[in-house]
Amino acid sequence: MREPNFLYLGPDKAGSSWLHEILGTHQQVFLTPAKGLYFFDRYYERGWAWYVAHFDSAAPEHLVVGEVCQDYLAHPEVAERIRRCLGDGVRLMVTLRDPAERAYSSYLHMRRSGWRTGTFTQALDRYPELLEHGRYGAQLARFSAGFPRASLHIAIFEDLQADPQRFLDGVTTWLGIEPLALAPSLLEPRLPAGWARSAAISRVVSTAAHTLRERNGGALVGRVKRVRFVQRALYRPLAQARPQLTDAERALVHDALADDVAMLDERYGLNLAHGWGWAT
Repeated sequence: MREPNFLYLGPDKAGSSWLHEILGTHQQVFLTPAKGLYFFDRYYERGWAWYVAHFDSAAPEHLVVGEVCQDYLAHPEVAERIRRCLGDGVRLMVTLRDPAERAYSSYLHMRRSGWRTGTFTQALDRYPELLEHGRYGAQLARFSAGFPRASLHIAIFEDLQADPQRFLDGVTTWLGIEPLALAPSLLEPRLPAGWARSAAISRVVSTAAHTLRERNGGALVGRVKRVRFVQRALYRPLAQARPQLTDAERALVHDALADDVAMLDERYGLNLAHGWGWAT
């Protein structure tokens, strides 16, 4: 029986689909076919045997065995559950993105999926997770309390945007596996921006996907999501440039999360306030 020795924790809208797709092609890596088993947050009651059964297909040549689940970072109980089940030697990865851009990207994804969000400002009030999922400092503190610093790889989403190959090289070096040269086709976005062709149909599909996961059909959900025809059928490309945050909208996120970004810089020496343009 193989147990995972690598977990990508999140956050969402920070390159998790890309990372799952790329690492899944590496000959020394075994990742679950579906991105996100959600064991340590949603389905913990299903038990350890249910979880580790997803890694039965891992072979001896797979030095890295694990999953990519973008929701683990934000859940308050996940850090302790991982430590209890896997010990403090498991390798954990996060990719931090400017919290304002991350929140706005998540908002656009909600609109893309047919959610009734209203404006971004209205969505911040209606869906607190848009801001809460950007409190990286508080979230990472839970993991720093139970895991050695060397077991945690903190990557930056903007570095992925600027140089995907260099970003990936940092990941493979930290994992202790061979470098992986990126083909041009692997540089494309996994889920490009777009709008739902039908909000009602998109909501039905989203509900069906959730139901499938509840009934242990996560692998099927993952396979379907990767089919480009399905994406084209459900979503139409943006007719114009991707909407952008206004200065007033960005200021709302800055006011809410500036202290958390300062905490990140102080604890991990990342200088993110400057890199993200949050410094005053």
